[in-house]
Amino acid sequence: MPTGDTKTDTKTPSDDDSPTRGAKTPGGDGRPKRGAKTTSSDGRLARDAKTPSSDGKPARAAKTPGRDSGPAPGVKSAGQEGASAAGAGSSVDNRGGEGGGRRRGGRPRPGRRALKWSAVVLAVLILGTAGTGWFYYRHLNGNIKKDALNLGDNKVAAPTPNAAGQTPLNILLIGSDARDTEENQKLGGARETFGATPLADVQMLLHLSADRTNMSVISMPRDTLVKIPKCTDPDDGKVYPATQGRTMTNQSLGHGGPGCTVATWQELTGIHIDHFIMVDFAGVVSMADAVGGVPVCVDANIHSRTSDGKGSGLKLEKGTSYIQGEQALQWLRTRYGFEDGSDLARAKAQHMYMNAMVRQLRENATLSSPNQLRRLAEEATRAMTVDPGLDTVRKLYDLSTELRKVEPERITMTTMPNRYVGARVEPTEDAEQLFRLVREDIALDGKDKRKKAEEKASADPAAADDEIAVQVRNGTRTDTLAPASGRAGTVAGLLKEEGFTEAFADTAGSWSEDRTVVRYPSADLEGDAQRVAEALGIPLSSVKRSTDVSGITLVVGADWRTGSDYKAPKRNDKTPKSAQALNGADDKACMHVSPGFTW
Repeated sequence: MPTGDTKTDTKTPSDDDSPTRGAKTPGGDGRPKRGAKTTSSDGRLARDAKTPSSDGKPARAAKTPGRDSGPAPGVKSAGQEGASAAGAGSSVDNRGGEGGGRRRGGRPRPGRRALKWSAVVLAVLILGTAGTGWFYYRHLNGNIKKDALNLGDNKVAAPTPNAAGQTPLNILLIGSDARDTEENQKLGGARETFGATPLADVQMLLHLSADRTNMSVISMPRDTLVKIPKCTDPDDGKVYPATQGRTMTNQSLGHGGPGCTVATWQELTGIHIDHFIMVDFAGVVSMADAVGGVPVCVDANIHSRTSDGKGSGLKLEKGTSYIQGEQALQWLRTRYGFEDGSDLARAKAQHMYMNAMVRQLRENATLSSPNQLRRLAEEATRAMTVDPGLDTVRKLYDLSTELRKVEPERITMTTMPNRYVGARVEPTEDAEQLFRLVREDIALDGKDKRKKAEEKASADPAAADDEIAVQVRNGTRTDTLAPASGRAGTVAGLLKEEGFTEAFADTAGSWSEDRTVVRYPSADLEGDAQRVAEALGIPLSSVKRSTDVSGITLVVGADWRTGSDYKAPKRNDKTPKSAQALNGADDKACMHVSPGFTW
């Protein structure tokens, strides 16, 4: 974690840490901004502003079936009508459909976003909930909102199955800060943001290994600077252009919905995402009560309140406390009082809570009570929005069956390695290392046997060498070294000697790359790109598809500053220390309290 002399979002006026938001106005088509939804009599968001049914509940959108029509392809049945949903099969459909109707909430305050936060949902899924009859099962299905999986134009190929035919499962957990109901407003305050465009202020990628032996979680700070790709809202066809330059990743949710957050993650990490689960904090307080409290630890008395009234209000004594209800919400949204007061410290506290809840759900015998589990199921399903691949209780139970296969000691929580850019952060080279480990399904706890990187040849045949145009760039500059002079021209010359007469040096820009890489923009150039790599002895694992290039582009990295023969550096499959890894079985972890917030 960064030291205490730097902070993220120091200009933010409240503990919720959302950037200053200007007044929102309806769009030019007369539609209200996302989040300006009608609320029902119970204060919850009226879905899609539909006419209430006779029971007083909002009618479902036409795109969402009223009952489960059966498990997704490849998913075992949870049993016949009236059977316990907890007995669902263990095979999850990893294809994750990208269509479907959608329901969106408005935006709550960042503080709450932590609540709606995926950690709680993950814990619920790991447990599974009460066995129920068919009608109650239909009722729970009716609680679940759904949205399209990926709103971007670019797709990332699913990973290749292992020898046993298994594939990893990647789920993006999103916490929306929407303040779209009276209940959410009461919990989070900030009335001036009611109904405004929501922000994805909590983002965690959950990676379940192909063999189901381990799980890795990567948190991305909400103020990470990224390029948000072009996204198209499937409801109204509105196109949100790709951002010019970089902007905060939490703004992706306002570009059409959670599917744009998924697209943003895939563009940044190169990781194929199978599903998403988005949670708002309505109902999270009740969920915390339903599990009987979660143990958390602080190394000193804490009161998260500044002299001018900022802070979550969390007040705990030194040591371990069982928190639930609004106090659990306060823990998840606390920034002032934890370590350096940054979003990074808050993410660490969320990791501790998430791990503790998982352990609590596994160990707490009282949760065998059907009434408690039914209550947990009710609150969980009302709080979440998912992609069509997870839009029924049966599918969620199938997922929970898969997640339960991993013991807490094989769960690793991490924060994306980053560095400060003013009050924001950006990914570092260590972040790419972390993303690669996930892409290659390498356990972050280091307990797997070392896996040899797969060198998969493309099915796309390469053109003749003298017909392949190659742009060569000098990316040998590092944080401590100036670029090695003339490397682009030297390597372009090597390619010409090999028969690539269309190779040329691009000297118009400045680049920095740790490892030499060959990039190509589309599938029809993959074979050509691999042929270029082969000619220079570059491993196929260093051939990457990227929308940042318009043709085959070889970037000579800092690992090839001299000489004509490329020697690939030894693989490093260790989790970077800067990822601040926390083991799921660590029940001794304690949050450090800033001296100014003790009592």
